[in-house]
Amino acid sequence: MSPDKLRYQANQIATFFASQPEAEQVEGVADHINKFWDPRMRAQLFEITDDSIEGFKPMVVKALGRIRRPEGVG
Repeated sequence: MSPDKLRYQANQIATFFASQPEAEQVEGVADHINKFWDPRMRAQLFEITDDSIEGFKPMVVKALGRIRRPEGVG
């Protein structure tokens, strides 16, 4: 998937969870990505964000520590 498309999807998830109570927003983003993104997508997310978090909503950036980082995928 293109980095722009992946960034867009992550930001869309953050936009959805922005309507939730503040305490649930970051956990909601991380939980959604952990449940519904396959390991290759999560690996690509980390490849992108390890280089730069530019273009990602702050909520996505905060959720990175709670998203499972796949090992050996690539």
